[in-house]
Amino acid sequence: MPPPVLLEMRGITKTFPGVKALADVDLVVRTGEVHAICGENGAGKSTLMKVVSGVYPYGSYSGDIVYDGAEVRFDGIRASERAGIVIIHQELALVPGMSITENVFLGNEPRRRGGIDWKQARRRVLELMAQVGLDEDPDTLVKDIGVGKQQLVEIAKAFAKDVRLLILDEPTAALNEADSRHLLDLLRGFRRQGVTSIIISHKLNEIEAIADSVTILRDGRTIETLDVAAGGVDEDRIVRGMVGRELNSRFPERTPDIGEVFFEVRDWTVRHPVSAERLVCKNSGFTVRRGEVVGFAGLMGAGRTELAMSLFGRSYGVWQGGHVYKDGEEIHLKSVSDAIRHGLAYVSEDRKAIGLNLLDDIKTSVVAAKPSKVARHGIVDRVAEHRVADGYRGELRIKTPTVDEGVARLSGGNQQKVVLAKWMFTDPDLLILDEPTRGIDVGAKFEIYGIIHRLAAQGKGVVVISSELPELIGLCDRIYTVFEGTVTGEVARADADPERLMKQMTTTKKKSMS
Repeated sequence: MPPPVLLEMRGITKTFPGVKALADVDLVVRTGEVHAICGENGAGKSTLMKVVSGVYPYGSYSGDIVYDGAEVRFDGIRASERAGIVIIHQELALVPGMSITENVFLGNEPRRRGGIDWKQARRRVLELMAQVGLDEDPDTLVKDIGVGKQQLVEIAKAFAKDVRLLILDEPTAALNEADSRHLLDLLRGFRRQGVTSIIISHKLNEIEAIADSVTILRDGRTIETLDVAAGGVDEDRIVRGMVGRELNSRFPERTPDIGEVFFEVRDWTVRHPVSAERLVCKNSGFTVRRGEVVGFAGLMGAGRTELAMSLFGRSYGVWQGGHVYKDGEEIHLKSVSDAIRHGLAYVSEDRKAIGLNLLDDIKTSVVAAKPSKVARHGIVDRVAEHRVADGYRGELRIKTPTVDEGVARLSGGNQQKVVLAKWMFTDPDLLILDEPTRGIDVGAKFEIYGIIHRLAAQGKGVVVISSELPELIGLCDRIYTVFEGTVTGEVARADADPERLMKQMTTTKKKSMS
C-alpha cells in the first residue's frame, strides 16, 4: 500500500503581466518520499513551489492546495512554515555577517523571560548541526564557511522550524561533487525519518539516483509523473518529457575550423586580494586559437575563476607579474575598459550578482557593456537600443514577450542568454564563459552550446570554465587543467576522459598534450 498523500495541488494557475506561468497544474506528493520536479527553464517549477510555500499568497493564484488532508490557504511564508513547509531557495537566505547560530534561529529565536535564550539556542544548534553533518563552531560567521556548508546551515534552519515538507530549489547547483554527494545522502536519511522532500534540479543523474517520483512540467503545465520504483526512468526518459522530443545528442554537431594562435598568456601570477601571502595564480600560461573552444577544468577553489577575472582587467586579486599577447603584440589589461577595448569579454559564473543588474530591463542590460555603440552625442538612442536588444531576443531565442521586460522576471536560462547578448554586443575576439550552463536545463544548455559553436565559427576564441567534465569533453577542442592556482596540463579533445582530467586536476605536476 502506497504512503498517504501529504500534499496535493489541484488546477494551480498563476499569471504575471503578459505571461501565464502556470496553467492548471496538478501535483501529488506522498509522505516520506523524495519527489523531483523537472522541466526546462521557464517551465514553472520555482513558481509552483513559491505558491505552495506562501511566497505567492492565496488570492494571487487560482486552484486548491490540500496539505495533510485539509485545504490550506497560506497568506505568506510564515503561515506555511507554521504548517511545517520550508523552502530553501537557490539563492541562500543567510546573513553573511551573522554566526551559524544566529542564522539558524533568525526570526525564530528561543525565548526566555522576554529575551533571547542564547544558551538554549546554542544547545539546540549543536543538535541540528549534528543532524545535518555540519562540523563547525556555531559561533563561526556564515561568510567564513563554504557554500556547501552554507547549504547545510539552511537545512538546519529548516529543521529548527520542525519541517515536515522540505523544498529545495537547485540545492547542488553551486556545490562540488563531494558536497553534492553529502546532500543527497542527507535526503536519504531524511526519507528514513519520514521527512518529505521536493527537489528541483537540472542535474538529472542526481534525480535518477535520489527521487522516488518525478513530475515533469513543460510550458507551465503538468506533463506527467513518473514512478521511479516502477522502472524505466532514466535521464533520457526525463529529457524526453521535458523537451517533448528525443534529444539524440547533448551537444550540437560541429566541424571545427581552427586557425592560428591569436591570444597567449605567459607566467601570469596574482596574489589573493586579502591574504597577500597566498598566490591564486602561479606562473600560469595558455593559448587560444581563432575558431577554437578551450576548456578549463579544476576542482572548486582551484583558481580557474581567479585566473579569468584577473585577466579581465585585473578584476580580482593583486597582479604580480606576467604577460598577455594578442596577435603577437603584448597588451596591457589594467582595467575592465582596457579589456573590452582589446576585445575581451567575461561572462561571470554569478549572473545575478555580477552579470546582471536585476533592476534593469532586457534592452538596458543588452547594451550595458558598451552603450556608446547605440549613443548619439553621448545620449543613448532608445530606438536603436530597442532594435539591438530585439535582434538578440530573436537570435538567441530569449523567451519573453518584449525586451521591456525586467531581467529579474526571466528564467535562469533566459537570464544567461541576456548576459551572453550583453557581451556579444561588444563584438569580442575572446569570450570567457565561467560556468555558462550552471543551473539551467538540458534544452537551454543545448542552445547555449549552439551559441558557443556559432561564435567559434565566426573566428572568435571561446574559453569555457566548467565544473562538469562531460560538458568540457563534449564541447571543447582542448582542455587545460588547473590545481592550486597552477595550470597543470593540456589535453586534446580526442584524448580527454574524466579519469585523465581528474588526475591532472589533483596534481601540480605539469603534463602536455600527447
